[in-house]
Amino acid sequence: MNVGDTGFVLISAALVMVMTPGLALFYGGMVRTKSTLNMLMMSFVSLGIVSVLWVLYGHSLAFSGDVGGFVGNLDLIGLKGVTGDTLMENFAGRKIPVFAFSLFQMLFAVITPALMSGALADRVKFGSWMVFVGLWVTVVYFPVAHWVWGGGWLAKLDPAIIDFAGGTAVHINAGIGALAAVLVVGKRVGFKRDPMRPHNLTMVLIGTALLWFGWFGFNAGSELAADGTAAGMALNTQVATGAAMLGWLAYERIRHGAFTTLGACSGAVAGLVAITPSGGNVNVFGAMLIGVVAGAVCSWAVSLKFKLGYDDSLDVVGVHLVGGVIGTLLVGFLAINGAGGFKQFVSQAIGAFSVMGYTFVVTFILAWVIQKTIGFRASEDDEVTGLDQTSHAETAYDFGGAGGGLSGAVPSATVASKKVDA
Repeated sequence: MNVGDTGFVLISAALVMVMTPGLALFYGGMVRTKSTLNMLMMSFVSLGIVSVLWVLYGHSLAFSGDVGGFVGNLDLIGLKGVTGDTLMENFAGRKIPVFAFSLFQMLFAVITPALMSGALADRVKFGSWMVFVGLWVTVVYFPVAHWVWGGGWLAKLDPAIIDFAGGTAVHINAGIGALAAVLVVGKRVGFKRDPMRPHNLTMVLIGTALLWFGWFGFNAGSELAADGTAAGMALNTQVATGAAMLGWLAYERIRHGAFTTLGACSGAVAGLVAITPSGGNVNVFGAMLIGVVAGAVCSWAVSLKFKLGYDDSLDVVGVHLVGGVIGTLLVGFLAINGAGGFKQFVSQAIGAFSVMGYTFVVTFILAWVIQKTIGFRASEDDEVTGLDQTSHAETAYDFGGAGGGLSGAVPSATVASKKVDA
């Protein structure tokens, strides 16, 4: 076992874990006060659901064997036979524990459905969301992760797809899945009519900082080794994110006449998304180009929901789908060391659009079945009242409350009669 690489992977896993609560704060500040806790919980609950499913069968479906290039087998169900002394080779040819790799990849699986939650803010049943997360990672995320990283069909293309840390499996996957779910669930009450501004931009900034911080583990850690490739990926992550922020702000200033805080945060996230698949295979100038293109294009893309009429509450489609596609396709031409070119671009396009097609269809069907059985969409009364009270019997802000603890929660019997002003 290589002690240095093992420590690096474990620390990277911890950084990736921080991204999920960071995402919760990022999204939580962008919604209205009446659904703040619900938005936080939609991210946090993924830490519980997906962590359990990953060790039960997710790791095995993604990384054990290969069934027709589509999914893994069940040889490692429950991590059967794996101990702390079970080792695997990382990309540097050195050995690390399978447990370290499994933990790292588990946290990728955790954050991917959490990314989708922002598109559905303010209007879905929390219990149905929990069911959706469990089913979605099973039939969408685990197979797609196998396609890209587990020896599946995308890894067998000639040349193989370049996806260093999750442009297809994480960001395109979550972005197109969010669009499919939004089309089933429908628009928020008052979409295009009522103001739905972020209620706490300070929270958004803190969430962005935690995402940016954790993303170094997400990206550099994907090398599974403390080496020059990981260092280059970390440097490119910073450069692309800064360039994307500037690109978004420039577009925003030209188009709308202001440099907004929300724009700076959104631009940074767009850059993080776009460099995720590509940062290990481009130089710093390629990273800057990918970042600035992602920042400007994603800034334009978020406005499409108003033109096309789909209610992507917190711009998951405009940032994660569009940013993921940009990073996945541009690396086809910008990859260094002889890896780039038209053939590589074709492999990148095949990967991006095959994931989009599969995930959209399966997610749409899954969301539709949930809607028709247990119901996915919250009632209009619950939505207007606010999901914090109706789903969680709590409120994020209680300036006149008598104290904290469970005694401060709203009694469930009175929840339905309560109305809060956003």
